Order: sequence, then structure tokens, then C-alpha cells
Amino acid sequence: MKVGVLGGGRMGAGIAHAFLLAGSDVIIVERDGAAMTAAVHRIHESLERSVKRDSTERTLDDLNAALRAGTDAGILADRDLVIEAVPEDRALKSEALARVESVLAADAVLASNTSSISIDALATSLTRPQRFLGLHFFNPVPSSSLVEIVCGSATDPALADRARDWVETLGKTPIVVRDSPGFASSRLGLVLALEAIRMLDAGVASAEDIDRAMELGYRHPMGPLRTTDVVGLDVRLGIAEELYATLGERFAPPALLRQMVTEGRLGRKSGQGFYRWDDE
Repeated sequence: MKVGVLGGGRMGAGIAHAFLLAGSDVIIVERDGAAMTAAVHRIHESLERSVKRDSTERTLDDLNAALRAGTDAGILADRDLVIEAVPEDRALKSEALARVESVLAADAVLASNTSSISIDALATSLTRPQRFLGLHFFNPVPSSSLVEIVCGSATDPALADRARDWVETLGKTPIVVRDSPGFASSRLGLVLALEAIRMLDAGVASAEDIDRAMELGYRHPMGPLRTTDVVGLDVRLGIAEELYATLGERFAPPALLRQMVTEGRLGRKSGQGFYRWDDE
């Protein structure tokens, strides 16, 4: 399968990694040469770790040879599937999706990795909305087992079945949801995360103990504050803003979340969030 990924940050690189392990030919497109080089380096490092863990039967040379990169969306013209993985901003995603669609074949599939933005809203910039859907991967992609398939009102119903097959080929589990603010995962996860932040700000308990309550009391593999650090506080804030605007007051971002993002305490990627990540 010929796959394209637009955006080579943590999520885009993880998506490319997953398809490479599944045997796909992958092209990744970034905004400029520096970002492209960083994305390729990120993917090569993750592939090397997978080979060392015996997570694939393919050699590192074979995996690296199946990856190409560039800065011009035109190189995606022969792709069967292109997944947009640019930052969670509606205008940015709409522009990126329209730019990619203009070079794709009429029967190619275009997907967004958005975690909260309406698929129907993003489809308004497209001429073939029936070939468009959401493929919401989770961070970190290599170790996450879930992919949320989001069908817009114009999405061809047959695409959901094809998307299920793609996800299962990656060794992950698909769920299919109707286009709705925050879909299923982000909406539920955000409610828990925002309340945990409010509890921390009110001094109800420490971050460690709030997380421990969910890990031990409810068997969550990771508590909501540590999960927020892994996701990125800036990403959580963006999702909260989107759901606050569409679903109302219960998704209003806490002042502590806004403050931490302003101060650059974004979680694991900055080395400091609700926890210190110096050794991660």
C-alpha cells in the first residue's frame, strides 16, 4: 500500500512508523528542509528501536528504504491513502487537506488525524468529501493499540470497512464513531483530565495521588495527569478550546492549564509538566 503522511512531528512520525512496519511504502511531507530532516531522523530512530526489540521481521535497511520524504505535496500524487497530521488548528488543517487533495487521484483516500475537530467542518474545504474520514491515532503511536475511525456525513460508508482493514493490518484495534465534537476518546479523556487539573489546583491531592487513584482504583494504565503530560498540555488545551466552543462550559480550560502552557510547561516534550521528564 502506498501511504503518505503530511506532517512529521511526534504523531506523523509515529503513523509513518506503524505503516512501515506493516509493509507499506511511505512518503512523509514536511513544511521545510529542516523539519523534513528532523522527521526522517525521528522515524529512523523509532524503526531502529523496533528492529532491536524484534517487533518486525523486516531489516532496518528494508524499512528505511521504504521511506521517502520531501517538502512538496506533489510527491504524494501516487498515494492510495494520505493522512494529515499537522497541528490541531482548524484553519491549518483545512488548508493542508485542500492542498493535498488537489494532487491526489480521484479514488485516493484522504484522512485527518484530528483528535477533536469536526470531520464535516474540515470537509468543507474539499471537493471530494466522500473520500475523506478521520483516522485518530493515539500517542505514542507505536505502542498504542487503538485507532478511532471517524465518519463524516459525506463519507462513503464503504470507507469505514476499508479503514478497519488498514487499522487491523497495523496490529491495532479500530472503533468507528460518528462525527461529533471530540468524537469518543478525546471527549471522555478530556473530561477526566480537566477535572484532575481542577482538583490539583484546588489542593485536593498531589498529582501523583490523583493519578494513583485512577490507576489503582479504576485500573487505568496511566493516570489523567501523567497522560496529559504524554499527550502534551498544549494539545490538551487546543482540544479543550475546541470542545468548550462546541459543547459548552464543562469543557472550559482550567486557569492552571492555560498558565502552564503559557510558561512552556508542556509535559514530556518540554521536560516539565505535572511531572519532570528529565530522563525520558
